[in-house]
Amino acid sequence: MSDNTPVNDDTGASENKQQAKTYTQEEFDNHMARMKASVSKKYERMLEELGDLDELRTLKSEAEKRKTEEAKKRGEFDRLMAELAEKKDQEIRKRDEIIRNYTVDMPLVEVAAQLGAVNPNQVKQLLKPYVRLNENGDVEILDDRGSIRYSDQGTPFGVKDLVNEFLDTNLHFKSAGPATTQSRSNISSRPEKLDPTKFNMKDPAQRRMYQEFRQGKLS
Repeated sequence: MSDNTPVNDDTGASENKQQAKTYTQEEFDNHMARMKASVSKKYERMLEELGDLDELRTLKSEAEKRKTEEAKKRGEFDRLMAELAEKKDQEIRKRDEIIRNYTVDMPLVEVAAQLGAVNPNQVKQLLKPYVRLNENGDVEILDDRGSIRYSDQGTPFGVKDLVNEFLDTNLHFKSAGPATTQSRSNISSRPEKLDPTKFNMKDPAQRRMYQEFRQGKLS
């Protein structure tokens, strides 16, 4: 038969409480001071192996200065390279602009004048989006979708083909009389005022020109 007599827990707790060690403030402070001294000695030994502290601080300061100077030099070098790259890009854009002027703009104006355009410069502005230079510097004529155009004979469209087609389908851009050297000169220097009622809105080029006219870019 088991003994079911209850155990007095208060007696055990009282005994544990009596066995618990208590410290005074002085004892606690002394213990912490000993721990601090032990840790300090440990790290002092580690620092002694590395060398003199003042020397270490000097070496660190010099390393930081060198790092700062190297960063400055890298920054100046990067800035210089960026300036050179931008200058190169400007020269390339300038060269491309000159090439385009001689291979696209001037031929458009000259051909338009030869074919009797009322205002060759306005014809040039309308047709420039359809003319580009390929990687070899050759002129290519494009359609509305940006594809290279070819004639019925399978040959690439030229500037003259483009201008002639435009003037034939937009007769109000064409002079009634024959174009002479003198008349072409007068046309280029004193263009006639555009009549917005004569724009063919079915023609993408003329729609673009009409928008420029409304914005005051053409007159």
